[in-house]
Amino acid sequence: MTASRLLVSALVVASALTSTLALAQQKLVPAQSEIVFVSKQMGVPVEGRFKKFDAQIAFDPAKPDTSKIAFTVDIASATLGAPESDAELPKATWFNTAKFPQATFQSTSIKGLGGGKFEVSGKLAIKGASRDVVVPVVLTQSGATTTATGTFPIKRLAFKIGENEWSDTSMVADDVQVKFKLALTGVGKF
Repeated sequence: MTASRLLVSALVVASALTSTLALAQQKLVPAQSEIVFVSKQMGVPVEGRFKKFDAQIAFDPAKPDTSKIAFTVDIASATLGAPESDAELPKATWFNTAKFPQATFQSTSIKGLGGGKFEVSGKLAIKGASRDVVVPVVLTQSGATTTATGTFPIKRLAFKIGENEWSDTSMVADDVQVKFKLALTGVGKF
């Protein structure tokens, strides 16, 4: 191998390692992030949130199709802000946190749409049920922090959330909006 080929090979390897290290340093900043869910009870919007969640991120805005995102949500951290409601959420009828302590999301593809907008497709698993979802994401950057925001719908009954007498959608609507704001560090400029 000539010296020039050896140098080019070394530069390619160094570039790949630098990209890998940069992606490995991407982190979720939980204190600046939130995951909220909004449902309707007897026609009135009710907002809840998850207090504990984490993400594994390998996101390259220049090559979104090679990126991967995985989330875990501690389901027992769900709160509606009222002690009596919060005591019901972990029970088998709702989230059954004893048997299913986490919800997960694993991306299967990420498409760049331009202007900081992306479409993340993946598998959402809650309470033993897994469904395909498409999540629109908007990224903004301020200094070293990248903020990902978005909203996507789910059907609670598809995940067996609110079983038995609570499956009546006139009491609790089937449609739930999941909203998120995720603060990330280590994401490259786009």
